[in-house]
Amino acid sequence: MVVHLEIDGQHYYYGNLKALTDHWDKDAIGVSYSYLKNLNISEEKPYRNDFCIIRRGCIVTSSRHEKN
Repeated sequence: MVVHLEIDGQHYYYGNLKALTDHWDKDAIGVSYSYLKNLNISEEKPYRNDFCIIRRGCIVTSSRHEKN
């Protein structure tokens, strides 16, 4: 899972909501960790306010085993 923050036209990616809110305080993003953790944020149902958009999504990576 990845948490995507869009703020001021910039895009930031975090491993979880706690990491996001450790980096951005309530004054910067307009919402607290305790509020966000109770929401069911997803790609289809992002959190939006006057400061930012927060989405959850999947990150796709290649397998660890490379084929020759």
